[in-house]
Amino acid sequence: MADETVFTIDDRTSGDYSTGTGGSWRLVTDNVMGGVSAGKLTVDNVDNRPCLRLRGQVSTENRGGFIQAALDLESESLRDASAYEGVAIEVYGNGEPYNLHLRQDGLWLPWQAFRTSFTASSQWQTHYLPFAMFKPYKTSAKLKPDRLTRIGLVAIGRDFDADLCLGKIRYYSSR
Repeated sequence: MADETVFTIDDRTSGDYSTGTGGSWRLVTDNVMGGVSAGKLTVDNVDNRPCLRLRGQVSTENRGGFIQAALDLESESLRDASAYEGVAIEVYGNGEPYNLHLRQDGLWLPWQAFRTSFTASSQWQTHYLPFAMFKPYKTSAKLKPDRLTRIGLVAIGRDFDADLCLGKIRYYSSR
């Protein structure tokens, strides 16, 4: 995107699960709710690019159906994205659709979020996901980009093998 203003959340140069802007990625699976999906979160290098890799088997058995790489937004600069249009992610994957979930304060139930989808192809791509594309899930709240608390990369909703690599994630604006 030309004349883009960005705030980098994570460029994966830390070499571990931390972001460099505060906070660390962690794995969350449907096991917390009785599901049987299995996942692994690793630090990797794909096509000479450092990345965070989410792999596993998503299973809808036992009312489950997700694995997630979650990042709690700990600093005010990460929580307030109101100066930006959306989230840009550089991803590599296995041709499957995935979700990006945003949570904000005031959402109490673990399944509540604002969601949008993207497909991760087998070559590095940047997806620009405007806040307007995120749809509320199990909430009547409106998305408030100045009150974000968590970002999640999620393999969800059907039985499949997940393989998703995150190279960079940032807020963007072309204004």
